[in-house]
Amino acid sequence: MKNIFLISLSILTLLTFEFVYGQATQPKVKIDKISSIPTPEGYNRVVAAPNTFASYLQNLGIKQENNQVYLFDGTLKSNQNAQFCVIKMDVGKRDLQQCADAVMRLRAEYLYHAKKYNEIHFNFLSDGKPRYYKNYVGDDLSYEKFKKYMDYIFSYANTASLKKELKPVININEIQIGDVFIQQGNPYGHAVTVVDVAENTKTGEKIFMIAQSYMPAQEIHILKNPMNPKISPWYSIHFGNELHTPEWTFTKNDLRRF
Repeated sequence: MKNIFLISLSILTLLTFEFVYGQATQPKVKIDKISSIPTPEGYNRVVAAPNTFASYLQNLGIKQENNQVYLFDGTLKSNQNAQFCVIKMDVGKRDLQQCADAVMRLRAEYLYHAKKYNEIHFNFLSDGKPRYYKNYVGDDLSYEKFKKYMDYIFSYANTASLKKELKPVININEIQIGDVFIQQGNPYGHAVTVVDVAENTKTGEKIFMIAQSYMPAQEIHILKNPMNPKISPWYSIHFGNELHTPEWTFTKNDLRRF
């Protein structure tokens, strides 16, 4: 009888609680896409217009089978403390989809699925000129060919070339979903994508969520906020002079837009 009671209790517990990513203090909700990640109390998520890049990012699926970040070769990333949750999107089989590559992948995936093929293009580092998706694939609009185009881009573009393509956002208060924090490094830089934004209902203060890949090439993931765990994975625009993320530090001057 005691065993039956314990089994029943275990089943009830499994039915009552959902797996929660990142922190044990998060509300007990099922997180299956970015827009299902709760906002802090007093904040409302920005409602993106249908069929926009912002809407696409808010509806990106979250990996359910586990909350671990895997590298391109199938091994686990050494640092498993940076991610709040992991985006449900393949990383490929080569060490290509790293920092800026993930930014370009998210943008290109949206444009591809929206059938905005003529808008898919990225500049090469070597000459600063764009390589257009349509010129590469011709009449083959298959997803397989799209992925080959992206590998082609990843091989010859990086943070330096992407930064030159993006337009500076002068005022951090104007941050939007789809914006990018990007630094051109020597030899390495980094870039993260703003995948969601929310506003305080009383003060109008904006908070945002960011996603990254890193080196080696790895699954794209939502970053925790190491400086303010109470609102993690959200970040306030009032971060001072520097934006400290788990694996990189940006400034307000690094914010740019497609």
